[in-house]
Amino acid sequence: MTATLSLGPAIALTEDVVVHRDVMIPMRDGVRLATDIYRPATLGRAGDAARPVIFERTPYDKSGTPRTELTAAHPVSLSKPELAIRLVREGYITIWQDCRGRHRSQGSFTKYVSEGADGYDAMAWIVAQPWCSGKIGTMGLSYDAHTQMAAACLNPPGLACMVLDSGGFSNAFTCGIRQGGALELKQAIWAYNHAMESPAAQADPLLRAAIGAESLRDWVGKMPWTKGRSPISWDPDYEAYLLDQWQHGTFDEFWKRVGIWAAGHYDAVPKVPIVFMSSWYDAYVQTALENHAGLKQGRPTALIMGPWTHGNRSRTVFGDVDFGPAATFDGQVDSDWLNYRLRWFAHWLKGEGADDQAGQVQYFLMGGGSGQRTAAGNLDHGGAWHRAPDWPVPGAQQLQLRLHPDMTLREAAPASPGAMCYAFDPRDPVPTIGGSLTSGEPIFTGGGFDQVEQTAFYGCRNPGLPLKARQDVLSFETEPLEHDLCVVGAVMIRLRVSTDAPDTDFTAKLVDVYPPSADYPRGYALNITDGIFRLRYRDGYDKPRLVDTNEGPADIAITPFATANRFVKGHRIRLDISSSNFPKYDVNPNTGEPEGTARSTRIALNTVHVGPDAASVLTLTVLPAE
Repeated sequence: MTATLSLGPAIALTEDVVVHRDVMIPMRDGVRLATDIYRPATLGRAGDAARPVIFERTPYDKSGTPRTELTAAHPVSLSKPELAIRLVREGYITIWQDCRGRHRSQGSFTKYVSEGADGYDAMAWIVAQPWCSGKIGTMGLSYDAHTQMAAACLNPPGLACMVLDSGGFSNAFTCGIRQGGALELKQAIWAYNHAMESPAAQADPLLRAAIGAESLRDWVGKMPWTKGRSPISWDPDYEAYLLDQWQHGTFDEFWKRVGIWAAGHYDAVPKVPIVFMSSWYDAYVQTALENHAGLKQGRPTALIMGPWTHGNRSRTVFGDVDFGPAATFDGQVDSDWLNYRLRWFAHWLKGEGADDQAGQVQYFLMGGGSGQRTAAGNLDHGGAWHRAPDWPVPGAQQLQLRLHPDMTLREAAPASPGAMCYAFDPRDPVPTIGGSLTSGEPIFTGGGFDQVEQTAFYGCRNPGLPLKARQDVLSFETEPLEHDLCVVGAVMIRLRVSTDAPDTDFTAKLVDVYPPSADYPRGYALNITDGIFRLRYRDGYDKPRLVDTNEGPADIAITPFATANRFVKGHRIRLDISSSNFPKYDVNPNTGEPEGTARSTRIALNTVHVGPDAASVLTLTVLPAE
């Protein structure tokens, strides 16, 4: 790399801001990444004064318009150039860079695994420039958070603070790519949706048209995809990286790389201030909370957890549920998200303003609304913001609810043992109805929904019937609550299970059950959080082992994402146990074949065992209700 690379012509955007477009910064292997550098100017001429830098690396087009740079008051998103102009006027050099193999950058795109080294090299180049003060602040949502954490794990020069918004893999094997051993199928949908932006597709209109001509919806019904048998086979690079994620099931060195396993590199992350943000219906709840727990010692941090879906912090309705006027970031946590970031960067990059953000944990406690249907037709679930000195919230306690043979949840253990057996047919999986999801459109969408089958949801064959009507769904419920119960923190389901198959899955879903009302005659079963566990990993994710039907029942743990929800007096807590949640997760064929390769399926007879020894129990983290 060289520090004397010409920036090329400065294009005047305004009298006080210029941009150097497509500066091709070299990486250590010679690949050059397209970079836009925005600088302050006087009468269209760039100034020479050294300033701190705000840097973001993205696969989503450095000169485009993201969907999230908007506010409740101004619901039109700022483009990347418009945002850069604002940041330059605040006193920063602003730099956007296309990731390797994306848009105007050179190289081949292999999702996630090049971002550490590329981020390090780019920051080493930036900090060597005479117009950089030596301090770099990073920011970005989703993949743009992954790029930050990947680089941070290599302790890059100049890194002074970070804003991680809904991403930055703590461990992609347990959140973000896989979960409980299963593949998050958002990865397959993302690969298809973005393959048409690959260099090969952009260079060849026929290739791009071929990908676009495939029916994604039909292909989802033909999973697992295999080499040459997928809607992205037209671009072998995209197909190859996806199938690597799908078929590499063991947690080994493949998964312990920089970029997808920050937890293994926390010691290398510099002691710089970090904001962690996510939301209860986002796909990165566990990522945010694990990174906060692993990095909060020895550095200033802030944690923000809203009720939103992925990156949609200026809305109040997610799925079919309205969380009330307080649900937005805007006007609650700060005037808006941009102002929050400006205050963070001003303090940590320029030494301006008060340090009143670090050390804050702000979370939205869902629930407590009227339960009526709003004028827009959504459930009024409501909620409110809370502050805490730390996460987990001090004073939280564990509540254990045992599964009983009569399908109830109670604190007392069952008096006698019982076993609930059901047939899990991979050809008829339980359909996904909302949840902590992203990148699934047009196949699935996240948020809160009544757990009733509707034609709008992929795979629903019985519109109008509740999911608990299915014979392969075991629904355990409490009696109506005698007082409000605030679940704030981790959720754990321990099950004693058995199967007659070489391998199978078990799923769990926590549900807030509203009683019948005039607006909802059958009540409303609101999904709160869910998880999955693949039985071959019962000895550990690094030691998969098929089931020996002679070995007896196994004890497993399903860990849905943490949550914060007020279960109101008169509601019931429900736990749904099954063996699929599709298309959120890939479906286990029950055959024991290597993952992501099966062409056949078998029906598994799966059993959940309960008894006086409390082998099957739901553990909730609860706070005293106000």
